Amino acid sequence: MNSRQFLIRDLLVLFGFTGWCIALPGFASEFVVSMALTCLMYVALSSSWALFCGTTRYLSLATSAFFGIGAYTSALLLETVPWVQAIALGALIAAAVAVVMGAAVLHLRGTYFAVLTFGMTELIRHAISYFEKSVTGTVGRVLMVVPDRDTIYFTVLTLAVVTVALSIGIRGTRFGLAMLGIGADEQRAQTLGVNTRLVKIAGFALTAAVAGAVGAAMSVRWTYIDPHTVFNPFIGFQTVLIALIGGAMTLWGPLIAAIVFSVLAETLRLQVPQIYMMSLGLLLILSVLYLPGGLASLRTETFRAWRDSFKLWWKDIRDDLSGETKRKKQREKEQRERRHVY
Repeated sequence: MNSRQFLIRDLLVLFGFTGWCIALPGFASEFVVSMALTCLMYVALSSSWALFCGTTRYLSLATSAFFGIGAYTSALLLETVPWVQAIALGALIAAAVAVVMGAAVLHLRGTYFAVLTFGMTELIRHAISYFEKSVTGTVGRVLMVVPDRDTIYFTVLTLAVVTVALSIGIRGTRFGLAMLGIGADEQRAQTLGVNTRLVKIAGFALTAAVAGAVGAAMSVRWTYIDPHTVFNPFIGFQTVLIALIGGAMTLWGPLIAAIVFSVLAETLRLQVPQIYMMSLGLLLILSVLYLPGGLASLRTETFRAWRDSFKLWWKDIRDDLSGETKRKKQREKEQRERRHVY
């Protein structure tokens, strides 16, 4: 298929996914809608993270910082501004913080960048905690103005669909190709005339804006928020795990993984949290070892390769148990000795 056919296919898949999600609240239970809301939240977060970090290969751990900034923005302003405006302001403030943060740390790569983004997340969390204790005299806020369930659901659905649509649209543009070039070889991209610093800051701000908007929309789900809840590092770590296991370089991988993880979270975390965390780690290990492209890279050829590898492994085990491996080595040794003699 050519690029136009791929674009049409992706838009049709997104259209079908959107239609199914729109119809869901009409027939599903409260539990299913709640699980779908969590799923849509991670679809938006992981897709936006993969859009920047998957292409540029910058491992950011600052998602929870931008999520928390959006949540606190919504909590502070929701009583005085309309719902849509609170979402927009959460995205705008998170993007502004990302521009400042990116200008300071985006010249680093690898573990240095990951550690610094995580450190800045903790710095922001403790700064807000200190501000709340010193100025307001308490930590946490009760949200008095809370929209109804359907408003929250369709807002998060809109954010998820817009994020996936942005991923579809940006990947083929000069901006998207510039981020791919940075991920492949940043120095070569610079020699080709790409303003890598500006591209990185813009991409970092874009993923922060999505996280801030999602945080602003999801804050009202709790009705009471505090820094520990909305700046929870687990939100950022799970976003990264979803994107990596789904396939950070793919379009639909984060969406597929978000659905898998949401089902695991709702069915396992509340009842047997240890098994949930073990499943999380096991999926990550298996993906790194056997599926580096993520769940989205699964093909028929992948299963055939696994089958052939399993057959070879099982044959080696049988040969070891039956002594055939030892006999084979002995025969090879005897052949080498005969060749040496003659």
